Amino acid sequence: MKKTLIEIENVSVEISKPDKELFPSIHFTKRDMAEYYLRMADIMLPHMRGRPVSMKRFPDGIHKEGFFQKTVPDYFPPWIERVTLPKKEAGAITHLVCNRPATLVYLADQACVTPHVWLSTTDRIEYPDRLVFDLDPPNDDFEPVRQGARHIARLAREVGLVPYLMTTGSRGLHVVLPLDRISGFDDVRTFAKSMAEVLAMRHQDLLTTEQRKDKRRGRVFLDYLRNAYAQTVPPPYSIRARPSASVATPIEWHELADAKLRSTTYHVKNIFRRLGRKADPWKDMNQSARSLKKAKSALREAVSERGTTT
Repeated sequence: MKKTLIEIENVSVEISKPDKELFPSIHFTKRDMAEYYLRMADIMLPHMRGRPVSMKRFPDGIHKEGFFQKTVPDYFPPWIERVTLPKKEAGAITHLVCNRPATLVYLADQACVTPHVWLSTTDRIEYPDRLVFDLDPPNDDFEPVRQGARHIARLAREVGLVPYLMTTGSRGLHVVLPLDRISGFDDVRTFAKSMAEVLAMRHQDLLTTEQRKDKRRGRVFLDYLRNAYAQTVPPPYSIRARPSASVATPIEWHELADAKLRSTTYHVKNIFRRLGRKADPWKDMNQSARSLKKAKSALREAVSERGTTT
């Protein structure tokens, strides 16, 4: 049976069935994916380092059903880093931690198309350093998502937080606010909910916090629900299970003005061309970490001044 060996960091990573087409419509193989993640490792790993990983695997290709895997299988090699963390209810799970290029390549061999990462790191696992809003279009029109992202950014700046933007590579956009890791998940989720409610009140025709689709009436759902212990998001530059092998891509805020921009604009065929022209907009994100305590106070003041209730 044909195999490929990739030598990296004094480790030989075996790619089994390297010619297996994981993305048949563009003939993108497992070897191609391993080489993509190896080439992307230096820019991608800073966004993954120290974060527990859940694996979205597609062993038969994305045209077949995949599955999420949180627990590290026993057969994973010993050099793969692990961390055992308590579940929210009871018990514990041993997660993979991706701190090195060889791990990314090994995940590609396991047909892990998209590694998903926690919003916190293992050294302060209960204290997230990211707050995420996930925006998907209610239909084929991407414009409401653009507008929603701008409104989130405006309110974030109003309360002293620094917003960052990413096309998810799937359907919509992520707006991410870096935090100083002082507040726990419960506080972060409560604050995110309050922000969402303020936004939905200010922009009632565009945004909603209604979780039921039949009650959204064509409005954009302000999804703040990922801001919880053990919830995950796709990291920047990860491949998504879409026919074009689209890539989750950090972008600058001014790029929202491009009418052609979509969540799947960037993919494995053009992402390196983009990175050759533009530096990673999230490179220095951690320097923008802010206090949730101050933001809470500012949000209360903003609500009071505008007469908006939460």
